[in-house]
Amino acid sequence: MKDRPANAFTLVELLVVIGIIAILAGLLLPVIGKAKEAGRGTACLSNLRQIGIGLQLYVQDNGNRFPYMNDKVPPPGTNTPPATNPPPDIVLASSVGSKQIWRCPSDDRQLFATTGNSYSWNVFLNGQSADNMSILGLPFDPHQVPLLFDKESFHRARGPKKEVNYLYADGHIQKLLEVEGTK
Repeated sequence: MKDRPANAFTLVELLVVIGIIAILAGLLLPVIGKAKEAGRGTACLSNLRQIGIGLQLYVQDNGNRFPYMNDKVPPPGTNTPPATNPPPDIVLASSVGSKQIWRCPSDDRQLFATTGNSYSWNVFLNGQSADNMSILGLPFDPHQVPLLFDKESFHRARGPKKEVNYLYADGHIQKLLEVEGTK
C-alpha cells in the first residue's frame, strides 16, 4: 500500500478552506455594495454641485431671479397634466453643459431615461429673487432652502435618512434634508 504524499490536501481540508472563503466573501459583499453606493453618491453630489454653479450663473445673468421650471412627469400611466414651464435640464442647458450631468449614477428607476432628469426642482422658488426667498409667505435663509434634490430615494444603501442628496440655495450640498431645530 502506498503512503499518500505529505504535501497533498484531503478532500475534507479542501472543502473547509472553500467554506471559509465563501463565508468571508459573504461578509464582504455588503461592504463592497455600500462602498460602490458611496462612490455613486459622491458622483451624484458632484453633479448637484455643478448644477448649482450653473444655476448661480443663470441667476446672475437674469436679474438675480430663479428660473421658472417644472419637472417633466414620467410618461404613460400618469394623469398629471403636462407642466407649463420647461424642465430644469432645458432651462439651464446653456449654463450647465452636458445633459448627462442631470443623471444620478444611482438612478435605478430609470427616471433619467423617461423624464430626462434624475433631480427635482423646488417649484416654490420659481421666479423668486435669490436675495429674499420665501416659501408660502414665510421667509427663509438660503442655507435652509433646497433647490434641487434626487427625485427618488436612489441612495437607499447608505442607510435611513441618507437616501436623497440635496442642493441648497447657498450652494452647500447635504445627503439628507434637515430643517434647523428638528433634531
